[in-house]
Amino acid sequence: MHLIDTHTHLYLEAFDKDRNQVIERALSVGVNHFFIPAISSKYFKRMLDLKEQYPKKIHLMAGLHPCYVKEDFNEELNFVSYLLKSKKICAIGEIGIDLYWDKSFLKQQQDAFQKQIQLAIDYQLPIVIHCREAFDEIFEILDQFNSEKLFGIFHCFTGSINQANKAIRLNFKLGIGGVVTFKNGKIDQFINKLPLDSIVLETDSPYLSPTPFRGKRNESSYLTLILEKVSNALKISVEEVATITTKNAMEVFKNVDF
Repeated sequence: MHLIDTHTHLYLEAFDKDRNQVIERALSVGVNHFFIPAISSKYFKRMLDLKEQYPKKIHLMAGLHPCYVKEDFNEELNFVSYLLKSKKICAIGEIGIDLYWDKSFLKQQQDAFQKQIQLAIDYQLPIVIHCREAFDEIFEILDQFNSEKLFGIFHCFTGSINQANKAIRLNFKLGIGGVVTFKNGKIDQFINKLPLDSIVLETDSPYLSPTPFRGKRNESSYLTLILEKVSNALKISVEEVATITTKNAMEVFKNVDF
């Protein structure tokens, strides 16, 4: 069984003591590829070191996370542009709008999101969207572009079935992670109404651990728990879910040599 963790922050400090063991545990249960979203330039050296250690398993994104958007966001976007010209980048992410933590930089978040979408179109790369309490704002910007060249993943999808269907119509896959195992996760209530070819699996580790590890550090080996939950919800085998979601991820990250 081959699995892909489409969203994991393996470079963060939470893994400093046992990063290699975490990766080996994931590999041992069939997680063969790890897609690494950026949050800001501060962490890119760590991301690059990880890529050099596992060149065929680790795939790097470039982007400015909305929670890191401040007045100087254009300097960060210049760094993103530099990476696109100089490094092997698989996607622009994670990018988007977050109105949960702080609404004071909404205008800057919108500007940064728009500019990074344009970079993705220019470089023919997918985008990986971070959306928290901001579906209306996200869709407003995506609708403005209305481009067939725009595609990617709604990371950690937590919207309604109507929002899910709109994202799918806009050529996006839905990133399904630990939230699907939560009693109040909501996505578990309608995931069986979504086409399986619209779903990719992710952990967002070290965050959002699936049940029974909720509240503890997440890691990529727990992707199997998310797989099992999706399998049960859809009433199809784990093997079929693994095969199709892996195929879906490969379609999104089509510039990667799997």
